[in-house]
This record gives sequence, structure tokens and C-alpha cells, in this order.
Amino acid sequence: MENNFLDTITLIKEYNTCNRQLQSLLWGAIEIREQNGSKYIYLHKRQGGMPRTEYVGEYTDSLYNTLIANNEKAKAIKTNLRNLEAKLKRKGKVPTDLSEKVKLNIDFAKRNLVDTIYKQAVLEGVAVTFLETETIIEGGKVAGISADDVQKVNNLKHAWQFTLDEGVICSPSDYSILCYINRLVEEGFYFNAGILRSVPVTIGGTKWKPDLPMESLVKEQLSEVLSIEDVYERALNALLFVTKKQLFIDGNKRTAVIFANHILISNGAGIVVIPEDEVDEYKKLLIHYYETDEKAEILDFLYKHCLTKI
Repeated sequence: MENNFLDTITLIKEYNTCNRQLQSLLWGAIEIREQNGSKYIYLHKRQGGMPRTEYVGEYTDSLYNTLIANNEKAKAIKTNLRNLEAKLKRKGKVPTDLSEKVKLNIDFAKRNLVDTIYKQAVLEGVAVTFLETETIIEGGKVAGISADDVQKVNNLKHAWQFTLDEGVICSPSDYSILCYINRLVEEGFYFNAGILRSVPVTIGGTKWKPDLPMESLVKEQLSEVLSIEDVYERALNALLFVTKKQLFIDGNKRTAVIFANHILISNGAGIVVIPEDEVDEYKKLLIHYYETDEKAEILDFLYKHCLTKI
């Protein structure tokens, strides 16, 4: 299943790369118009099913030859796009262009990435400052920080880079995405990262213990959560579902937050992150939710204090 999932993601990434190459290329049916003794080049093509005419510039042999070469490149790219689309359709995936709203959301998430990772690190008790987090993400060395904490920050970086990739954003928020996020979050710490845990776990601050997860049941329950119509309700309920079920051996809160963000960002709906000064309250509400299964209060908290809409 994982190899098939990664193969699909690779195909989507390649499809999006080809699309970007085609969009950045100057190509189309060449028309040369003469006016007052001078020649000017125009290009004709269809975009979004509509005919378009684009003025390129005054005629020169060099410009004309460049356009001829570009048309050959465009032809090859379009052939590749058709082949990739056929492969994706056989896998039940239809590639779509990202909307402007989703692109804006991706840009917003990237601009706030250091702050988001820092807050997630704080939530997990990683002893780093904002500046130290920024240095680690940029590949610098930080004195006085344990190797494990540095790896946790870098793992968060890699998980977010994966999640914000256009090919991944185009993919549905599902069980495969969830497991792969955990694999990246826990890379280097557990050999079975990204796989449902098969051993009991305990939760600090409470005697409550989550049941061992069964894949068929998890998929069924997750599917119910992901069928919630309202995107904010869907994302926040998914966050709580993954957190409470403790699906993986470790990294569940980090995985849950990033997965919830995949839901939000793929819909151009914003981001969710637990603020540094709200961590204690969040953990207190989590314990109450674990022990009682009452989630109205923590959902209200997440909506009011942790969600940033676009």
C-alpha cells in the first residue's frame, strides 16, 4: 500500500512540475503582423478552453527561432502530461490545478513555518527557543541542544515540507497521508514509525489508557470524521481523533496537528497550531476529553485560540 501511495504522489508531483514548465514557457501558434514597415510577433493558443492572443515583441530572427524551439518543447511537455494524466486516472486520481485560495494558503503556511514548528516543538516539550528553531531549520548548528531535540525539529520540517508539496496538497486527506506524516515526524526514533502501534501506551496526567488500534476500525472511524461537511469541524475533529486514539507509538500530537493542517490548507481554509501560551490549557482540556469523551469545550478552544482562517 505504501509503495502504491508513494508512486501516486510521485506521479502527481511530476504532473504539477510539467504544468509549471508549460505555463512558464512562451509558446503558441506564431503570427507575424506588419505595420508601418515593421514586423511584430503574436502567439495564439487556447487556455481554459478559451482562445488567447499574446503579443510577444518586435520580430527578430533570434526571437522567432526561440519560439519555434519553445513550441517543440511545449509539444513534448503536453505529450508527457497526457501520459501522466492517463496513469493517474488508472489509479483513480484526477490531477487538478490548485485554486488561487489554496496557493495563498500554502504561501501563508510557508511564511509562518518557523513559528508553527517552534510552537509544535514547545507542545512536545522540546527545549528550543524561536531563534534556535529557525537556526536548526536553516541547517545551522545550535549549542546546548540535544541531538534528539534537533532531530525532532528537523523531522517537523520534513513533515511540513511533505505536506505543503503541491502534489500532496492535491491528494485527499486520508489514512495513507496520515501514516506517512507520522513516519516523517518519528523518523530515526522508531523503526515502525508510520505504522499503527502494537503495544500499549500510557498518557501522562491521567489513568486513562487508549485501546490498541485496529487498522480496519481506524480506517472506518477516520472515514466518518473525514466525511464531516464543514472543513473546520472536519479538521479539528480529525486532530482530536488522532490525538486521543494514540494511533502511533509516538508523535501523535504533532502528527494530528499536521494532518489537520493538510485538511485545512488543501481547502484554502487556514492553519491550526497551538499557541505557546495556551499549551497548558490545551493539555488540561485534552485530559478532560480523554477521560470523558466530551469534546465541545476543547473544540471551542481550538476554534477560538488555535485556528487562523485565510
